[in-house]
Amino acid sequence: MFLYIMQNNMKNLYDNEMKIEFVSKSNNEAFARISVAAFASQLDPTIEELADIKTAVSEAVTNSIIHGYEDSEGIISVTCKIFANTVVIEISDNGKGIENVDIAKEPLYTSKPDLERSGMGFTIMESFMDDLDVESILGLGTKVTMKKIIKSKEEKKSEGKVFSSFRL
Repeated sequence: MFLYIMQNNMKNLYDNEMKIEFVSKSNNEAFARISVAAFASQLDPTIEELADIKTAVSEAVTNSIIHGYEDSEGIISVTCKIFANTVVIEISDNGKGIENVDIAKEPLYTSKPDLERSGMGFTIMESFMDDLDVESILGLGTKVTMKKIIKSKEEKKSEGKVFSSFRL
């Protein structure tokens, strides 16, 4: 009973939440990117903030497809949560996992040099998002959690910049 009450209270922490799952095919990367962007648009992000989110999601999903499942197919899960002015995006797979996350996060490191991979996926995610956490267990999969704080209109105005909001 306690667990049930705790789970109900946890859900109240978020203003909104969505989850999608899809097969690890490269043409589903665009679906994930656009779905997350549409969900995040309720925070009224700038075009730049939305582009940051889309780029980071694209990198995370591509990593799951290329590295997590390699030559097999599996399911990729994307969960998005919104609270206050923050969007939290979790992208997970049940693929092969990452042997050493710290090494994998180093710029230019790639486990697939033969595929002409740049080794910049995690670096790109870190640079476009406000927070990045990677959890992985060999043989069980990987979960990438990213956070992006969307500045309020007042914050944007106080910076003296003119931003254009974007709605999908």
